[in-house]
Amino acid sequence: MPTEHPAPPAPVPVVACVGAVVLDARGRLLLVRRGHEPSRGLWSVPGGRVESGETTAAAVEREVREETGLAVRAGAELGRVRIPGAGVVYDVVDLACTLLEPDAAPVAGDDADAVTFADAEELARLRCTPLLLETLRGWGALPA
Repeated sequence: MPTEHPAPPAPVPVVACVGAVVLDARGRLLLVRRGHEPSRGLWSVPGGRVESGETTAAAVEREVREETGLAVRAGAELGRVRIPGAGVVYDVVDLACTLLEPDAAPVAGDDADAVTFADAEELARLRCTPLLLETLRGWGALPA
């Protein structure tokens, strides 16, 4: 009698995403408080899904504009993280971004319910998404 072998697990869908690491002229990091899951209520860098046909640079510039009202220019890739979600894995490419209008004030929009520029002291007090600060520190991307 042949033995039955269990079917291999179905692959978990991977969702391409971007994150923006934006420092202002004072060296403060741009953060948004997430208004939706995953990590609702926690602070993180602006970002989100890459839309079909979009480059990572175009996606990060769009996401920053939608979530903060600020215009940025995408720069170099700082790193990549994979974040497990509900039935998916978010594959997030984080890019260094430059503010195009350094004096413009951020305004929360889209799925962000608050936005701020945080220095090192403020970062220590904020409830951030898991491993955000450790990851950015490892990439040398945190305010001094």
